[in-house]
Amino acid sequence: MTGNDSVVLRVAGRPVGRYVTRPELPARLSPRPYLHPVTTLAGTAVTELSPADHAHHLGVGVAVPDVEGFNFWGGRTYVRDRGPTELDNHGSQRHTAYQLRDPDGFVEELRWVAAPGELLRERRTVAATELTDAAWALDFTFSLTNVTETPLSLGSPATNGRPGAAYGGFFWRARKEETAPGVFTAGAEGESEVHGHRADWLALAGSTWTLVFAGATEATRRDPWFVRTAQYPGVGSSLAHEARLPVPPGETVVRRVVTVVADGRLGRSEAAALVRKAVGP
Repeated sequence: MTGNDSVVLRVAGRPVGRYVTRPELPARLSPRPYLHPVTTLAGTAVTELSPADHAHHLGVGVAVPDVEGFNFWGGRTYVRDRGPTELDNHGSQRHTAYQLRDPDGFVEELRWVAAPGELLRERRTVAATELTDAAWALDFTFSLTNVTETPLSLGSPATNGRPGAAYGGFFWRARKEETAPGVFTAGAEGESEVHGHRADWLALAGSTWTLVFAGATEATRRDPWFVRTAQYPGVGSSLAHEARLPVPPGETVVRRVVTVVADGRLGRSEAAALVRKAVGP
């Protein structure tokens, strides 16, 4: 562990991720805590922070482009019949406290704040576990509770009129390399075949590394995957794919994604075996 502003995750004594608690970022990027860099056990970085193509992509974290009209994703807001638009509607996720801090994980409380005040309160649980001498798992759970007295809903550019852009929720901006990574599930392969579809797990395979994302609860597995490989490498789990996700006052949305971080370029059987080891059958 480090000071108040960052936490270092370790697996078998080796640092594998740095969690930045209070980043100093401009409002337009929707400031929020994030994990970066995240590395394989051999030390290969598998995240990017504020890349030139999308400055608001911040390693690994939770980001939602539309919380009752407020942007907690960063960058422009997709407005129906207008397209991507610069708006002064950005929110921020503010670290409140750590309930637990250990070398292999933490439990954190956050407040999601925008112009009207606090909209959501989050409990975030992150844990790092060794799987093999070449793979470890990042277990990431977030619980979002509506703390207002009125109904809230979560949306995406897709629910606001942009087909295929249902991003929002857990999101991992991966390392960009000269060649786009491969992507596959147990039954499909390629960006066009896996994007927007449901699958128990999804693998993103780079030159010397593989990330395998798995929904670890029934609710999470119902969310389709948001996948980009050609334009940039990124994977997310879509909270609002076809319709806005309602969050009545006092109610909570919970999602859990476990990501296998492996050295080497894995095949289907290897990816599936590591998911079983990380999540269970």
